[in-house]
Amino acid sequence: MEIISYVLEGALEHKDSIGAGSVIRPGEVQIMSAGTGIRHSEFNHSKVEPVHFLQIWVLPDRMGIPPRYDQRTFPPFEKYGRLRLIGSPDGRRDSIVIHQDVEIYDALLDASATVNHSLASGRKCWVQIVRGAVDVNGEFANEGDGAAVEGEKNLTVTSRQNGSEILLFDLP
Repeated sequence: MEIISYVLEGALEHKDSIGAGSVIRPGEVQIMSAGTGIRHSEFNHSKVEPVHFLQIWVLPDRMGIPPRYDQRTFPPFEKYGRLRLIGSPDGRRDSIVIHQDVEIYDALLDASATVNHSLASGRKCWVQIVRGAVDVNGEFANEGDGAAVEGEKNLTVTSRQNGSEILLFDLP
């Protein structure tokens, strides 16, 4: 499994059997390839503050990948009003490497702000609304909702309020 952790609030602590240990905070993305085997734990770093995070599991493109860990910081200004690539198969634009034909983008949007994404022929898209409310190709979606998009060439996401945030998955 390719396991991606995305912290929304608080801090998530990670420890594993390959010696990696860290604290993941908002604006940071962690990936762990479970690969040929790894033991790990994740828990709230604080004894008093809650932690809220998304964990995305992606099947790898091949078996036998060695276990690995990576963590990157993506400052808000890189995602503000635009799609910022945060995960890809080749690590381009300083994204985390995902062993699968998937690209993950993040965007922070003020009210009425729009981002566009072109889909190659045969590609699909999943949009996860992390915060706020948006229109996805004209369809309303609220915080916590997800939208599957298939058979479209272009995807348009327009924020309905300040502080909206989305994760966009470009998938085969």
